[in-house]
Amino acid sequence: MRVVYFSADQDADKWLPGLRAALPGAEVSLWVPGAAPADYAVVWKPSQQLLDEQPQLKAIFNTGAGVDALMQLRLPAGVPVVRLDDAGMSVQMAEYVCHALIRHFREFDAYEADTRAGKWSFRKPLSRADFPVGILGLGVLGERVARAVAQFEFAVNGWSRSPKVVPGVQCFAGMAQLPDFLAASRVLVCLLPLTPDTRDLLNLANLSQLSPGGYVINVARGAHLVDEDLLALLDSGHLAGATLDVFRTEPLPPEHPFWTHPKITVTPHTSARTLRSESIAQIAEKIAALELGQPVAGKVDPSRGY
Repeated sequence: MRVVYFSADQDADKWLPGLRAALPGAEVSLWVPGAAPADYAVVWKPSQQLLDEQPQLKAIFNTGAGVDALMQLRLPAGVPVVRLDDAGMSVQMAEYVCHALIRHFREFDAYEADTRAGKWSFRKPLSRADFPVGILGLGVLGERVARAVAQFEFAVNGWSRSPKVVPGVQCFAGMAQLPDFLAASRVLVCLLPLTPDTRDLLNLANLSQLSPGGYVINVARGAHLVDEDLLALLDSGHLAGATLDVFRTEPLPPEHPFWTHPKITVTPHTSARTLRSESIAQIAEKIAALELGQPVAGKVDPSRGY
């Protein structure tokens, strides 16, 4: 069995030893143009050339949660794309979102500014009843975040493309229910996959439907958000602020207004990082299952893009 690895991050020295240890019976190598045919490909943002030269693959494993980069390529016919189910990312995402939510709700930014100025200040505690949290996307990560937020006794709404039932979450589904979901939420957390249907979804019309004083947390993809629309709503006062971890161009260009806007917190796409050891173990288990003809979780539906 042959396995090829490729990553646009050029981190083969970190992945190849682990893959070889987890797949002792396989020949595991870095993909280079003209490489011998392989049975499986483990990739992150591969080139079209890799896919064109490997039409006999049994499966393509994506080393991140989002598969939008792969979905933009011409995939070998009939070859399944398998994404990571979790691999340690969901707990990181829950940590990040809860931190951003609570930092805003408890007004820690304002307290920090006061303490820097040597000011001992008091603010009347806000009510959780006034801060319903909406989770856009109820996949593995979205459900985990929703459960974590609910632990802090915030009301939690959830929206997904198709109907879902998540205990403790008021669920909305489909584009017809998106306006009701937005109107019922004050804090909006985007955890959607990036597809043609979700690109630019966080636009002026949709963000304007959030409760006045709304707050946006985007940890999905930068292309979900129309930057100019967010800035306009922040400047008008309809939105109180935003925490952004993902951007249309990464790294975020130095001249981008997000860096200096007083109501925006920027982090460098660090909300949930791929944990290599967990990911390698999961990929190895799935390859073993496929070799035995057994089903595996995480197969991507190309028609949906996730």
